[in-house]
Amino acid sequence: MLNGLDKLSLWSGKLVSWFILLMMIFTCLVVLLRYGLGIGSIALQEAVNYCHATAFLLGAAYTLQQDEHVRVDIFYQSFSARGKAWVNACGTIVFLIPFALFLLFTSWQFFLSAWQIREASPEPGGLPFLYLFKGLMPLAMLLLLMQALSVLGKAARTLIVKER
Repeated sequence: MLNGLDKLSLWSGKLVSWFILLMMIFTCLVVLLRYGLGIGSIALQEAVNYCHATAFLLGAAYTLQQDEHVRVDIFYQSFSARGKAWVNACGTIVFLIPFALFLLFTSWQFFLSAWQIREASPEPGGLPFLYLFKGLMPLAMLLLLMQALSVLGKAARTLIVKER
């Protein structure tokens, strides 16, 4: 089961990498159009923001899976495998899971409200599907929670297995 959760996070990380590339292309287009041809595009500018936010939100579980989240490494790096497992387990239970659950529940209502009115960009010429973008927050929290379960499972496995 833990491998399946890790694979899902790995898949979301690979998907996110395409959004980074797309964001770079859109940014170049915005600059070329604006400064080269004198043409502005609100939709293209919003697309850059949406790609950036998508990468950030959907990349959170991947970053956790890769063990690249920020922590106070000055202490963590000197811990034994069991010490690191304790830090990961406690941090996941005390901080990560409550935080992700809170954001999941609050963002779900935020998303539903936007979905009901098919919320679009308030800018003239903006993208018409802002409500879909707002659905990324609960999705990101679900992915993060699933990866948190994997981190917790690995920590438990490390703590249960006797050192040889």
